[in-house]
Amino acid sequence: MTGAALTVWAIEGLPEFHPGDDLAQLLGDALHGQVQDGDILAVTSKIVSKAEGRIIHATDREEAITAETVRVVATRGSTRIVQNEWGQVMAAAGVDASNAPDGVVLLLPKNPDESARVLCVALRERFGIRIGVLITDTFGRPWREGQTDVAIGAAGLRVVDDLRGTMDAEGRELHVTVAAVGDEIAAAADLVKGKANGTPVAVVRGLARYVTDGIDQVGAQALVRSADTDMFSRGTTEAWDEGYRAGLEAGGGIHS
Repeated sequence: MTGAALTVWAIEGLPEFHPGDDLAQLLGDALHGQVQDGDILAVTSKIVSKAEGRIIHATDREEAITAETVRVVATRGSTRIVQNEWGQVMAAAGVDASNAPDGVVLLLPKNPDESARVLCVALRERFGIRIGVLITDTFGRPWREGQTDVAIGAAGLRVVDDLRGTMDAEGRELHVTVAAVGDEIAAAADLVKGKANGTPVAVVRGLARYVTDGIDQVGAQALVRSADTDMFSRGTTEAWDEGYRAGLEAGGGIHS
């Protein structure tokens, strides 16, 4: 019996992307003859941002971070860990100068799930097959060194695999296991995309079981943990302020 296999490769020969480019057309041209039903396309968010014109002058970076922020989670020196409007928590709201022209920085796509949906629709129509699309970005991780790519946008595939209620190999029921499939695929794709070799797109083959017939799923938003289930939802400042206030109230220092 042959075990499950996964194949991942980067797409070569992509051009530099600019505001207004038809991303679906350019990617479709590069993918011709390389994709089959059930493949998943992992697209680095930066080329989506470039095509969508999410570019600002580098001198406006700090203002842009503030504008993209709905909540400051933590700060250390000039580094800000923040939450953006669609719930992602990351450094500098994803505002980044890497792989951007001199003098400018890139913002994340305004709505990564919608960006993924538009790409997915266009590529499925062009090739006549089921293709899943992930928009990926590089995140740091609490309690772990280094960074890895995660899915910030998705269409045409399930990004979580809820195994609760199923049985493990020993016949025990699983109670908490929900696999972050979208993030796992994004990380695998990053191993071949790289950060400095001009290959921002990868194809992942062997996971057709996660690719859906339709494209109306929640998208990568399904990977964002809600505040009511997040044991670490309070930022450092919030936690300190709440603790300080609670201490004052307990000691009679605050009166209504």
